[in-house]
Amino acid sequence: MKTVVITGGSRGIGAAAVERFAAKGHRVYFLYEKNHAAAKAVAEKTGATAICCDVSDGAAVKAAFRQIPDVDVLICNAGISMFGLLSDLPQADWDRIFAVNVGGVYHCVQAAMPFFLKKQAGAIVTVSSMWGQVGASCEAAYSATKGAVIALTKALAKELGPSGIRVNCVAPGVILTDMCANIDPDILNGLAEDSPLGRNGSPRDVAAAMEYLAEASFVTGEVLSVNGGFVI
Repeated sequence: MKTVVITGGSRGIGAAAVERFAAKGHRVYFLYEKNHAAAKAVAEKTGATAICCDVSDGAAVKAAFRQIPDVDVLICNAGISMFGLLSDLPQADWDRIFAVNVGGVYHCVQAAMPFFLKKQAGAIVTVSSMWGQVGASCEAAYSATKGAVIALTKALAKELGPSGIRVNCVAPGVILTDMCANIDPDILNGLAEDSPLGRNGSPRDVAAAMEYLAEASFVTGEVLSVNGGFVI
């Protein structure tokens, strides 16, 4: 049994990851920002421990990790998205998306590092996006943060490999989560038709990839695309 920490675990991909790792018998802790009802439901369903924490706040992350006795696997899943022209994006929104999507990884990796270094072992899985690989019109800020996550993942894999710590990334495509709630169904259907596999993804598809990377002992520095072949 391993201790797994998952950020953004109250819904979507994060909740699917909590469910998958808990079902495997692991001890799971998950961070969430504000949806107490959803977090409580996930905790009751899975037996995982929910901790309220904004990952963009370094002090809050340190306080959260003080409630966790050990870490074997860290999954940095928490993230937000923004849609619109870069020319219309306020500075505050630009700062916020970087604080969560990139700063959140930084804070959580730093907080988990003492556990990993003590045992000279550990696995980190970050979450990018296919738009972090190729960019998306009207999602410039989101694409930029997810590209940064990929670069950070590769750099950390080189930096931490000698200490027995593996760092990998999943890059989801169109996954049917709350982030897709405001997208017209016809557009979603069109995206599914453009995928070689003919469908959009589910949170469980991404959670399965996360589990693989958490367990693959000779894999590090990789970006695993989970997009149905939409971006190859």
